[in-house]
Amino acid sequence: MVATAVTTLPASGLLSSAAHAIPKAPDPKQLRASIQRLVERNERVLTGQTSRNGWEMERVADDHGHVYTRPVPGTPLDGIQVRMGPVETLLVHVLRRFHYEIDELRKGDVVGWRAPSEVRKGLAESNQASGTAVQVRPGFYPLGSRGGFFPFQLAVIRDILAELEGLVRWGGDEPRPDEALFFIDVRPGNVRLIETAERIRALSNTPGEGAGSSIDVSSPERRRAAETMERLQRSAL
Repeated sequence: MVATAVTTLPASGLLSSAAHAIPKAPDPKQLRASIQRLVERNERVLTGQTSRNGWEMERVADDHGHVYTRPVPGTPLDGIQVRMGPVETLLVHVLRRFHYEIDELRKGDVVGWRAPSEVRKGLAESNQASGTAVQVRPGFYPLGSRGGFFPFQLAVIRDILAELEGLVRWGGDEPRPDEALFFIDVRPGNVRLIETAERIRALSNTPGEGAGSSIDVSSPERRRAAETMERLQRSAL
């Protein structure tokens, strides 16, 4: 009797598992409703057009798209509208280092996402419409002007760009300079973007590391890296 019980239990278990493994067919009405909501969301949010760096521009922010208001820890900013994920990680890092090492930011100093109708498509500012760029005090650094930063501030900017391995570009290097602008300089799906964002997040979670830590941008090693990155980015124009 014991042997019989042992041999029959697995069979009943298999029958039970098989019964549970059969997926329930989706309700057609619910499926149609879900598809309709997705279509409406895409029509409301997406443009079908890309910004200059290859990311899709979005019509709205904070409305079921990829662009949302995100915090900038350690600053008085209310947040910036930026593309979530690796893009957010890198651009927030730029802003935090700017705040700690170049000049303290105040509320209203940073402009993130802008509607596609508000940007010039042929310029790097179009990247704001895809949530992949930020402007820091655009009134201080008007489009077309150079020389808005002191040498020590420029050294920090160059160090930030080198730290982020050229994945972020400074508008001051554009043929028509926009010194207020910082933007992602690779296309969606770039593996280095994901890897670098993970590295920056790890630094941010490590005491004494990341933005706000003691960074000597004048050290020979960091200066060489910054100068090399400057040459690479300028030659890519």
